[in-house]
Amino acid sequence: MKKSSWFAAAVLALGFAAVSPAQAQQKLVSVLAIVEHPALDAVRDGAHEALEEAGYKEGENLKWQYQSAQGNNATAAQIARKFIGDKSDVIIGIATPTAQAVVAATKTIPVVFAAVTDPVAAKLVSGWGASGTNVTGVSDVLSLEKQMDLLREVVPDAKRVGMVYNPGEANSKVVVEALKKLLPTMGMELVEAGAPRTVDVGSAARSLVGKVDVIYTNTDNNVVSAYESLVKVGQESKIPLIASDTASVERGAVAALGIDYYDMGKQTGRMVARILDGADPGEIPVETSDNLELYVNPMAGAKQGIVVPDSLIERATKVVE
Repeated sequence: MKKSSWFAAAVLALGFAAVSPAQAQQKLVSVLAIVEHPALDAVRDGAHEALEEAGYKEGENLKWQYQSAQGNNATAAQIARKFIGDKSDVIIGIATPTAQAVVAATKTIPVVFAAVTDPVAAKLVSGWGASGTNVTGVSDVLSLEKQMDLLREVVPDAKRVGMVYNPGEANSKVVVEALKKLLPTMGMELVEAGAPRTVDVGSAARSLVGKVDVIYTNTDNNVVSAYESLVKVGQESKIPLIASDTASVERGAVAALGIDYYDMGKQTGRMVARILDGADPGEIPVETSDNLELYVNPMAGAKQGIVVPDSLIERATKVVE
């Protein structure tokens, strides 16, 4: 062998010796979100933080990859297949459509969902206990009774509650059906407006003008992604907006009683760490969060034609100025 060839071979061999053991020890966690908006971004960041706290450091013993499907279900399915081809150790599916895409694509790689309201209705798991499959996760299910109590405290005379939502999102369909049963018991009725795409949110909100006293928004990803268009309608038409996502209050909703999504992300990350440590996802029950926070935005209330009660401001976890 020529000296130059021998030298190159030696360097190459040393490179493999230096890199391969470290790469072999790394765990690959792949994260897929249906779209980017503050709540889902907070889940992602919280999960990353929890993994670091559990001893999984990116660049050392952890490889972390994240992609957004940009609101496209077909794209979500493509990314899910890529993550499977990458031989991920765990895949995190943030929001229902992406979790569904990943669960449909693999029955072997552990899948941890997050920010899914009803994983049973979404057919991710068969029940709220341990699934016995490769799937577990954290649900952001909320008490609709508490949500509607807040709505009536902000708008005491409300009779017609508008809701803009994506009819194709399982989370939202579950909430709509539940509200149809709940609101009449509280002397109110639901008025629906479908927004199948993010660009439809503004026009769907405008279709409710003159028909509703208040608009309630759940964590529908289309709506949250385009919340500013909803706020514009609320301000122009003096229709108050009540959200279930606290980040939406900072964007113009009057009030929200919701989950801290960063905290939910950390809860998700701790679950992933358990699986990386050897736990069977099929033996980990689905978790929920009871850590609710009340956000209020008096200035948004004024722009939408109401005065936020002092009693609400005094109880608030955060008052947005």
